[in-house]
Amino acid sequence: MIDYGNMSDNELVQMVASRNDDCAMECLLKRYGNLVRKETRTVFILGAEQDDLIQEGMIGLYKAIKSYNASKEASFKTFATLCVRSQIQSAITAFNRKKHSPLNDYLSIYADSDETGTGVISEIVSKDTMANPEKVVLARENKKDVDVKLFSVLSKFERQVLDLFLDGLSYAEMSEITGKSEKAIDNGLQRIRAKLRKFFYPETH
Repeated sequence: MIDYGNMSDNELVQMVASRNDDCAMECLLKRYGNLVRKETRTVFILGAEQDDLIQEGMIGLYKAIKSYNASKEASFKTFATLCVRSQIQSAITAFNRKKHSPLNDYLSIYADSDETGTGVISEIVSKDTMANPEKVVLARENKKDVDVKLFSVLSKFERQVLDLFLDGLSYAEMSEITGKSEKAIDNGLQRIRAKLRKFFYPETH
């Protein structure tokens, strides 16, 4: 019996390519399921369902498995991450074109470290910046300034919850780490969403 769980990514991808092995495909989809969930959480949709983006992310992962070339320099994980992000971005763009209101405004939040220690915001994109490349550039150039301002907008607990959320942790896991109830975690996320809406779209409040 083949032990798929102990096989490398490249071995599994090769089995999918050469034998169309469904078990190898399933193993990779499960192995990188958390990556998909983490990437979908970096897109902080205002009012949209995360499940829709998870589905798109899984499509991106499937495409990565089917098209990965091990002879290239990038590892499968790196390639899969790029494919998942690309699929999610394409889905958002398509929804915008169809004027689906929940996806007309969204924040793309990629956690990384900086001197503030927040690791909260590194890119901000909306329907306006998507249509105006200059605004995208300005948004990226102003990243550090936004990070600093958000540091004062969000409480210490809210920053912790947001970072954990973006890392793909469940409510139960976040509850265990923070020592707060799952209800407190949910309330914290609701406050974060409200503060982010007010911060990025003050004219609507």
